[in-house]
Amino acid sequence: MVLVWAADRFVLGAAATAKNFGVSSLIIGLTIVGFGTSAPELLVSAVAASYGNAELCIGNAVGSNITNVALVLGAAALVAPMDVKGTVLKRELPVLVACMLLATGLMLDGELGRVDGIILGVALFAMMGWVIWLGMRSENPDEESDEIPDKMSTKAAIFWIVFGLVLLLGASRLLVWGAVEIASALGVDELVIGLSVVAFGTSLPELAASVMAARRGEHDLAVGNVIGSNMFNTLGVLALPGLIFPHEVGVYVLRRDLPAMFGVTLLFFIMTRFFLRPSHISRVEGGILVASFAGYMFWVYLTIT
Repeated sequence: MVLVWAADRFVLGAAATAKNFGVSSLIIGLTIVGFGTSAPELLVSAVAASYGNAELCIGNAVGSNITNVALVLGAAALVAPMDVKGTVLKRELPVLVACMLLATGLMLDGELGRVDGIILGVALFAMMGWVIWLGMRSENPDEESDEIPDKMSTKAAIFWIVFGLVLLLGASRLLVWGAVEIASALGVDELVIGLSVVAFGTSLPELAASVMAARRGEHDLAVGNVIGSNMFNTLGVLALPGLIFPHEVGVYVLRRDLPAMFGVTLLFFIMTRFFLRPSHISRVEGGILVASFAGYMFWVYLTIT
């Protein structure tokens, strides 16, 4: 309940901030919400890499990307069908795919080294600068939800962003710490822990924030949150093990997890372009996304048994 309430306050503050500063909700989702809800992944990966657990870092980043698209967007669509702007399909989504291609290309040699980490880090700052610049020029700030409070001051909005984010991260971290301890006690491989327990736990802020945004009619915020978070995961989170603890990339990552990451992203794109209704995710399509997440988890289970 704390997680859901914190997500509601966080989304409300982010949407109000966007309105007060004349910035679209999509850009807020790609930056503040995307980075803020990626903080658990960044924290877990930094700590894990410092202790030499690079496989957990890689599993965390890739698994979170799969969870965000399949489970988070799927669950949000089940709660409230969402419209997806054409600009997202023509601009932000291709940029995300380009980020994934870059990261995959760097890992195809079976290693994630410091040079790879530097390239990913530089690409993160360059990509976010470009997205913000392009979005500020082209987005219409007047297209906001009627549920954003007209009288919320900027100070109050920022307070709810900070307070909601702190609660989101705290609740998520408590869940992850407990789950990782249990999984470790059972002797589960750290890559699997990263792909499943840690990826799900660190994606809880995205899940809570996107579901609450969908309920409030902030579809741009819900979708932008996931795309922005995945950009940070692909470039920022994957950069950490390369910079802190260079490590080999396991064969399962190359043969199972990266194809699954591209697969669910492609599925989302196809749904918004060619399925029942273009630029729209229905409850049926949301159910398909959630089912694809369950199928991937079953695939992981089969490979470890």
